[in-house]
Amino acid sequence: MGISLYIRRLRERVGHDLVLLPSVAVLARDEDGRLLLVREAETGLWQTIGGAVEPDESPAQAAVREAAEEASVVVELTGIRSVVGGPQFRMAYPNGDLVSYVPTIFDARVIDGEPRPDGDETIDVAWFTTDQLADTALSEFTIALLGDPAVAILGHGSAHRIES
Repeated sequence: MGISLYIRRLRERVGHDLVLLPSVAVLARDEDGRLLLVREAETGLWQTIGGAVEPDESPAQAAVREAAEEASVVVELTGIRSVVGGPQFRMAYPNGDLVSYVPTIFDARVIDGEPRPDGDETIDVAWFTTDQLADTALSEFTIALLGDPAVAILGHGSAHRIES
């Protein structure tokens, strides 16, 4: 889907200035405990399923929508793992847009659909064990998210960092 109409209209008013955005991350796991990640089309890096919460949408609704959009699956949310924020969740996009995300992180399980990329935002999907994450090219945002003490999936510095 890319940039939403809401964010596009907001950017017309504020330009590239910093925008604080509520967002979601979906940590969908299978029965073996593997984590479902998507490969982002623009960078080729692996990341959690997720994105911005739209106006009049709850974080839970956004999480379910993002899983359907990015990985073609229906998820059941099984809990909120954490809500995080701070400088490690600030991003500068290639076009100069500045964003500080405040993600609500949901645990989930896939209840319908076979994971597949959307071909627009995502170009691949795969299940990863915690050990495999250490050798996977993850986005800086995903490294910050999974390495946050409140989330505690990665140890700090245990993932392969790619400079963009």
